[in-house]
Amino acid sequence: MAIRVLLVDDQPLLRTGFRMILEAEQDLAVVGEAGDGLQAIDQVRALQPDVVLMDIRMPRMDGVEATRQITGPGRDGPAKVLVLTTFDLDEYVVEALRAGASGFLLKDAPANELVQAIRVVAAGEAMLAPSITRRLLDKYATHLPSGDEPVPDTLHTLTDREVEVLKLVARGLSNAEIAADLFVSETTVKTHVGHVLTKLGLRDRVQAAVYAYESGLVRPGAQ
Repeated sequence: MAIRVLLVDDQPLLRTGFRMILEAEQDLAVVGEAGDGLQAIDQVRALQPDVVLMDIRMPRMDGVEATRQITGPGRDGPAKVLVLTTFDLDEYVVEALRAGASGFLLKDAPANELVQAIRVVAAGEAMLAPSITRRLLDKYATHLPSGDEPVPDTLHTLTDREVEVLKLVARGLSNAEIAADLFVSETTVKTHVGHVLTKLGLRDRVQAAVYAYESGLVRPGAQ
């Protein structure tokens, strides 16, 4: 079964470029396009895509609110949102991640990275590029708590090892890198990540990373 993709961007030329890249792949199918957030919501309902490639800055409704309505609480549809950002201009990417996006990608990323990101997100994983994640969270640290706030009660439900894993997820490490850091197997790491997501009521690694910053467990700029 091909991965069904909805393209959302207010620039038709960019949508055309993305379509050409994706339709060259046998396992990807572009099922529709939208030029703003309102159209995106309607198209998601009508077309039931697996992945929505979502721009941030659009007329009528931006990508953050559209993401919130597509993936927010009570939404049981299959659609995952992969946010497109120019990074230097998009100060709302952290908000999009909070809203339920499964990751983000730079608009000037190579074609193979775009294709791989869609596959990763469609598989239920998070597109969490370590270097970009740290830069972005550090840049927009003013959007996040200072870390002086009380630790949420939900954090106390985690074991010490699960807290360690959450911190490493927030740094953008992959399961393999976490396994090497903690001297355990990847299977063990996957189990810990699953427990963290379940206990904290989070949908994926991206939300786990944002939670770690928002709770004060990890400070912006800290290593």
